[in-house]
Amino acid sequence: MFVDQVKINIKAGNGGNGIVAFRREKFVPNGGPAGGDGGRGGDVILKVDSGMRTLMDFRYQRKFKAPSGSNGMNKQMTGRSARDYVINVPGGTIVKDTETGEVIGDLVDNDEELVIAKGGRGGRGNIHFASPKNPAPEIAENGEPGQERSIQLELRVLADVGLLGFPSVGKSTLLSVVTSAKPKIAEYHFTTLVPNLGMVRLDDGRDFVIADIPGLIEGASQGIGLGFEFLRHVERTKVLLHLVDMSGVEEEDPFDSYQKINQELSKYDPDLINRRQIIVPTKMDMPNAEDNLKKFEKKIRESTKETDSPDIFPISAVTHKGLEPLMQHTADVLESTPDPIPAPVVSDGSVTYAYEPKQPFTVEQDEDGTWVLAGEKLEKLFKMTNTEHDDSIVRFARQMRGMGVDDALRKAGIKNGDSVRILDFTFEFVD
Repeated sequence: MFVDQVKINIKAGNGGNGIVAFRREKFVPNGGPAGGDGGRGGDVILKVDSGMRTLMDFRYQRKFKAPSGSNGMNKQMTGRSARDYVINVPGGTIVKDTETGEVIGDLVDNDEELVIAKGGRGGRGNIHFASPKNPAPEIAENGEPGQERSIQLELRVLADVGLLGFPSVGKSTLLSVVTSAKPKIAEYHFTTLVPNLGMVRLDDGRDFVIADIPGLIEGASQGIGLGFEFLRHVERTKVLLHLVDMSGVEEEDPFDSYQKINQELSKYDPDLINRRQIIVPTKMDMPNAEDNLKKFEKKIRESTKETDSPDIFPISAVTHKGLEPLMQHTADVLESTPDPIPAPVVSDGSVTYAYEPKQPFTVEQDEDGTWVLAGEKLEKLFKMTNTEHDDSIVRFARQMRGMGVDDALRKAGIKNGDSVRILDFTFEFVD
């Protein structure tokens, strides 16, 4: 099964917790703080695997979580950092943020890597909080939460040459003859439901990858038929072989079919119409094919300038007539054609801030009268607070006061003794 679009959820590892510990050694009375730091959480990394051709593996697993770092230890020993979680993807995978739609990365080259979610740093042990005023602090940080995000993987096959044309013009037959690929072939429309890839190897040692794109129909750029789902795969090809049926079996004029396909390319992406095309009249073994070809070539000449006239290579995949010249010419064109593939605009991670900065926290009141504090920054500080030690809670209270939480609660109308909740932790407000 060919899968070229999938949404997945990923979670980087949390940092290990720092600990509260003290030296307990013989002949060392009043030993100082000795709590070590937690280890770093594992990153989630996407890596190109040359052996993959589809996103099929993600059909059955949509959630990926990297391991967390180990907690700190006594004697100032830092916990072990977690291993990164590597997810293999096929070459040609574009990574997008599901919420914002921005392109995070474009993975093309073999073994290319992209860190998609960073693991949290380890929490600090109590050795970092010692001071002359508090030489034996019972303060330690929990590990920083790892990044969590939803992303969309979009595969665009990597091929040098793409086969275009209406259904049943002979794309799959041509691919099966010039490569070792075995696409489904039958005398009805839409036998090809997924892109098929094959390698063409010439006698002179040259080779290139050719892709059979599922048949397009009029309106494909607006989502009609199968074309809309697979037009994206044409974007990465350098040269397009535009196959046109000359058998006369279909009532539609070959020249009209040729123009309709180009119109769909232009509507989907105006840059595609400028991609180098080679026109390939097919089924030249049929009785009326030669007459139809003459009429087709005449209309091509009339519709284009002589200097812009495209290359025309008639073939018969059944008799193999014209295949060798076509493949040789395609290889020549590939060598002289620079890579026109536009890389998607990848976000550089920079942030443009609005005039009014986003509030680090929000204050709301539940129906039962409990005040609820929320906000990414505030929740992160709470998650990194070790609530088992009073000194850590006092430190968190100072941090909230510094952020203006106390003033915001008073302004909202909180009274002495009211309950306040952050995530799953509830405490009493004392003014």
